[in-house]
Amino acid sequence: MKIHTHEIFKPEGGGVLPGGEIEYTTYGTLSPAKDNVIWVCHALTADSRVADWWPHTVEEGRFLDPSKWFVVCANFLGSPYGTTSPLTTNPETGEPYGHSFPMITVRDMVRYHQMLAKELGIDHVELLIGSSIGGFQVMEWAIMEPQFARRIALIATCTRSSAWAIAFNESQRMAIAADQTFRTDAPDAGAAGMAAARSIALLSYRGAEAYNATQTDPDRQKLSGYRATTYQQHQGEKLRRRFDARCYWRLTEAVDSHDIARGRESAEWALQRMEAKTLVVAITSDILFPPADHQIMVDNIRDVSYRLIDSPFGHDGFLVEYEQLDSIIKEFMEN
Repeated sequence: MKIHTHEIFKPEGGGVLPGGEIEYTTYGTLSPAKDNVIWVCHALTADSRVADWWPHTVEEGRFLDPSKWFVVCANFLGSPYGTTSPLTTNPETGEPYGHSFPMITVRDMVRYHQMLAKELGIDHVELLIGSSIGGFQVMEWAIMEPQFARRIALIATCTRSSAWAIAFNESQRMAIAADQTFRTDAPDAGAAGMAAARSIALLSYRGAEAYNATQTDPDRQKLSGYRATTYQQHQGEKLRRRFDARCYWRLTEAVDSHDIARGRESAEWALQRMEAKTLVVAITSDILFPPADHQIMVDNIRDVSYRLIDSPFGHDGFLVEYEQLDSIIKEFMEN
C-alpha cells in the first residue's frame, strides 16, 4: 500500500523534496479503538513486508500475531522499495533524483513515518519496535514524540554510530565508488561495487565465530572454491539484484550521522526524555553494536528492562534467534 504526500519536505542536511510517497504494509485488523497497533521499523536493506524478512514473527502465537495485533511497517525514506528515494521521479525535472537526492538522516526517516501515522489516524501504538537502524528510528521517535508509544523495544542498536561502524560504511562506499559505472545515470549504476560493499558489511553482521562455524570447509585438501568465498559472492549478488547503489550510499550516510545527542543537551538527557516502557536487547557476539553499547540506554531510560541473547551469529542474531527473541518480547508485552 502507498500514500502520496504533497507536503514540502526539508531534510536535516539541506535540500528540498517537493512531495513524495510512502510504501507500507499492514497485517491483521485495526481495532475500533485503534489500541492494538505494533509499529515495526525495519533494518537497512529490508522493506515493509516484515513477514518476508523477519522469520517466524508474523505468525499466530508469535509476538507479531496478526490475529491479535495490527502490525504496521513503513518502508523508510531513501530505500528503493516504494518510499521516496533516489529512484523516485523528481517532479521538477521529470527524471529520477539519482545522485541529486539529498542527504538524509534517521530523524528525517522518522518524520516521514509520522506523516504516515497521521494519515492512518494512528496517534499511539502499543509497541514500537526495531533492530539495528530500525532501533535508531524507534529511539528517535520515542524522543521526538514521547507519548506515541506505550512500549518500545530496542534490539541490537546504539545511541550513536561508533567510529568502528562508520569505518565499515566508508569501506563499503569506497567499494561502490570504485565501480566506474556508479556516477552514471544507468539503472544499475554501481551495482558491482554494491555487491562488493555487501561482502564487507557481512563481516560486521556475522563476525569470526559465525563464519568459522558455518563457512569452514570440511575438505582440507581443496585449493579453491572455498565455502566462504562462494558465500560472499552469493550474498553480494543477491543484494545487487534487489537493491540500488545510490540508495545504499545515502542510507549508509544516514547510519553514520546517527547520534541522539546531536542538537540536544546530551544523549543521557535525550534518553531520560523517553516515557515509554522500554525493552533493550543485545546479542553476545554482536561486533557491530556490542552489548556494551546498550549500557547507556539501560542506565538512563526511566522504565527499562534489559535482556541479552546468547548467540554465535553476531548482529544477525536478531534474525536468526527468533525463538529467543519471541520469548523475550512476549514476556515484555505480557508484563
